[in-house]
Amino acid sequence: MDSIYPLSKKLNFFVLSHPLMDTRKHVEVCFTPGEYDYYKDEYEIVVVIDVLRATSAICAAFDNGILSIIPVPTVEEAWEYKQKGFLAGAERKGQIVEGFDFGNSPFSYMREEFRGKEVVLTTTNGTKSLDVAKDAEIVVVGSFLNLDALSEWLSKQDKNVLCLCSGWQDKFNLEDTICAGAISEYLINTGNFVSEEDSSIAAKYLYLSAKDNYLGYLKSSSHRKRLKNLNLNEDIKYCLTPNQTRVIPILKNGKLVQLSED
Repeated sequence: MDSIYPLSKKLNFFVLSHPLMDTRKHVEVCFTPGEYDYYKDEYEIVVVIDVLRATSAICAAFDNGILSIIPVPTVEEAWEYKQKGFLAGAERKGQIVEGFDFGNSPFSYMREEFRGKEVVLTTTNGTKSLDVAKDAEIVVVGSFLNLDALSEWLSKQDKNVLCLCSGWQDKFNLEDTICAGAISEYLINTGNFVSEEDSSIAAKYLYLSAKDNYLGYLKSSSHRKRLKNLNLNEDIKYCLTPNQTRVIPILKNGKLVQLSED
C-alpha cells in the first residue's frame, strides 16, 4: 500500500528538504565598498547604507520635499555642478567642504527653499558607495530613518538583496553594519530569504545586541566619537532614531528620486 501522505505533502517535503529546490532569495551584507567586487552581479538589489550621515540625510531630504539628488563621488564634480547654478553640498571627514553651503547633515535639508529642487551631493563615504553600486539592477538608500518601510518593500520584491555598508574610508564601521543586520534579520524572518555569509551572520548578531539602544551601543564607536568632537551630537541622535519616514530613495539614471508606492 502506498503512503498515507497525500502527493502534495510529499512534493512539499521534497522541495523544502532538497537544497537544489530552495526558492528562497539571498540577503547578504558587504562591510565596505572595497569588498563590493566580491558580491556584485549576484544581487539584483543593492541597499546602500551610510547611517552617519549621508543616507540618513538623503532620506531626510526626500521626507522634506526635495525633488531629486545627484550623488557624485568627487568634490570636483560637485563644484562643476555648483558653477552651473545647482544647489550643491560637499562633505569630507565630517565637515562641510570650503566653498559649499551644506554637507551631509540631515538638518541641512530641512529648508523651505530646498522643496521641489534638485540637489547635488558628494560625501566621504556614502556617495562613493552609490557610485560603486550604480550599475546594479536596483539601487536604493537605507538608514535607520526608513528602516521598516524599506524592509517591508524589500520583502515583496522576490529578488536577491545585498546590503552595502559605506563604512569609514573603506574600513568597517559598526553603525552601518548594525543597520544592515536589522534589514537582514527582517527579511530572514519572513521565511523567504536566507543568509550564508559570515559577514551577514556577524551583522545580525551585532543588530540583536544593539537593537534596544542604538545610541548607547554606539557610544564608543569611532565615527560617533568623530562627529561628537565636531559638535554634531544632534545629528547622531537623529540618525540613530528609527522609522522617522517611509520614503525610499532609489537611483534612476544617475539621480536619486523617491520610490513611488504604485
